Amino acid sequence: MRAVVAITEKGFTPYGGCSSFWYSKAPEIIVSGPYDTGKTLTALNKLNYLMSKYAGSRGLMIRKTYQSLVNSALVTFEEKVHKRQIRSPGYPIDKYGGEKAEWYDYPNGSRLVVGGMDNPGKTLSSEFDFIYVNQAEELTEDEWQALTRAASGRAGHAPFNQVMGDCNPDVPEHWIQCRQSLTLFESRHEDNPDLYDQETGELMEGGKVRMRALDNLTGVRKQRGRYGLWVGREGQVYEFDPAVHLLDRFDIPGTWTRYRAVDFGFTNPFVCQWWAEDPDGRLYLYREIYMTQRTVTTHATQIKEFKERIEATIADHDAEDRATLAENGIKTIAADKRVSVGIEKVQERLKLSGDKKPRLFVLRDSLVEQDTSLSDSEVRRPYNIETEFPGYVWPTTKAKRAADEHPVKADDHSMDTMRYMIMHLDGRIQYPKPKAVKYA
Repeated sequence: MRAVVAITEKGFTPYGGCSSFWYSKAPEIIVSGPYDTGKTLTALNKLNYLMSKYAGSRGLMIRKTYQSLVNSALVTFEEKVHKRQIRSPGYPIDKYGGEKAEWYDYPNGSRLVVGGMDNPGKTLSSEFDFIYVNQAEELTEDEWQALTRAASGRAGHAPFNQVMGDCNPDVPEHWIQCRQSLTLFESRHEDNPDLYDQETGELMEGGKVRMRALDNLTGVRKQRGRYGLWVGREGQVYEFDPAVHLLDRFDIPGTWTRYRAVDFGFTNPFVCQWWAEDPDGRLYLYREIYMTQRTVTTHATQIKEFKERIEATIADHDAEDRATLAENGIKTIAADKRVSVGIEKVQERLKLSGDKKPRLFVLRDSLVEQDTSLSDSEVRRPYNIETEFPGYVWPTTKAKRAADEHPVKADDHSMDTMRYMIMHLDGRIQYPKPKAVKYA
């Protein structure tokens, strides 16, 4: 029989690694683990508990970008923490900043600020008692260090200060694994009371469905998301390094050439990507639609809302869907769908050039609208281009990979769309020049 910890003062019960994380007062803590172990919910409840317990305290909830926080942890906070407090008699939490929260005020004088590392001047210019970092693996160590300085004890409204975070496993050499001043806790599926009965230790019926979904993951995503392993990129098709290929947003100059690429889908995601080409020939993905359960006509309406000059729109070969786009004023060019040569061309662009820069970048927060049926699922299915890269892998075979072998065909919709774009620019067939004919 499993030991059940005492319920906290605010009615939330953490178990296992999440329980150790909850009760820790160490200056720097992170709870890691596979998908669906309750890491984020535990961290949010702890943050809320600390803000409630210590009157006048200042807290910060932050992620790499503000928009990514709005689409993820802030939704969980609103639905599973904030609303519960609103329903508690005499304990409302007041939200400020409109639909997208900027801060929350507690009745005891505490204030919880919401922000992103993409606007550090707005948040890190203040001092905080408690800081919570969602998806801490996205941050650099320098950014984490900046947060520790902001929670160095000068706020002075609590008996201890803490920077806490949750994270998914990443590469073994990630700074989270190497930072000596950081206490890292490991959560497991068995510790999630929504999956396992904490009295008997048995998997519940709802948990069986969710664990089957995790078992169906592939490649690196399965190693990290199912088993919680910090593993490298072995087997990944593309060496996509967020520290290199993922850039903060900037205004695309009007002189840069712009393209679109489209991969059709309904049950599977429909993907439309916008790419800009700089004068040196580098490509930047700066906008993306990644959405299920919508017709091509609906997508066409949304695409036309972005009024800018597009050099070409490259699309999958579905004749009916291409015709629908054409009827809505979006002319397309049939994509070159060769897989092997297309992968090689993308790989070439991801490599560092002589100036130590790649020839392909993705701008953060390029997603037009988040498909919550994908991002909120227990297995956290990919919902944009950057979340597809880790799971785009070669099949596991005992024999040496065949020259014409294709990657695992799952969650590859942005990968296909990107390949169409690169093949349009780099994959043109080079025909040999005709030999000169000599006449007698």
